[in-house]
Amino acid sequence: MKEQVDSLASRLKTGDRQAAGELVDIYYKQLYLFMRRLGHNRQTSEDLTQDIFIQAWQHIGRLKDGGALNGWIYRIAGNASKHYWRKNKDKKAVGIECVDEPYSRENSFDNTEHNEQLGRLKIAVAGLSIKLKESVVLHYMQQLTIAEAAEAAGIREGTFKSRLNRALRALRKQLDSKSVDSL
Repeated sequence: MKEQVDSLASRLKTGDRQAAGELVDIYYKQLYLFMRRLGHNRQTSEDLTQDIFIQAWQHIGRLKDGGALNGWIYRIAGNASKHYWRKNKDKKAVGIECVDEPYSRENSFDNTEHNEQLGRLKIAVAGLSIKLKESVVLHYMQQLTIAEAAEAAGIREGTFKSRLNRALRALRKQLDSKSVDSL
């Protein structure tokens, strides 16, 4: 896999348009979902995702290590999201409903309970500060390694781990208080 990423990055640096198409094929859905999970509506997520690829194409020369392509493109995405929110302070984030799992008739009772828990978790994640939300989304939802997620966030690994720890504590506290309130 690393060799494929290195090869793709090398081809992108030479201006290979087919490689640009492959980059879009590999990352479009992931980056779109990342934007949705950061609270952008569908249209804004589509627009930002397209902008991310344009920025990646324009700045591919800045990518030093081809193996860091994953973290690098997520960093561009994170910066695009932050820039959007700075420019549009009056806009509200939307929910992260796009991470619903498909409905299955099997174990419908278990699915209902699972969906309720997932719904509570989504609301709790949506209530986090942008930095903490970004940490949870990058690592747990986008499934980036700690190193990739830290690179994407533009911070050191230790700082990322600290943010992730704070986010998890905040989520536990919020979810624990909700379960106590429902008694």
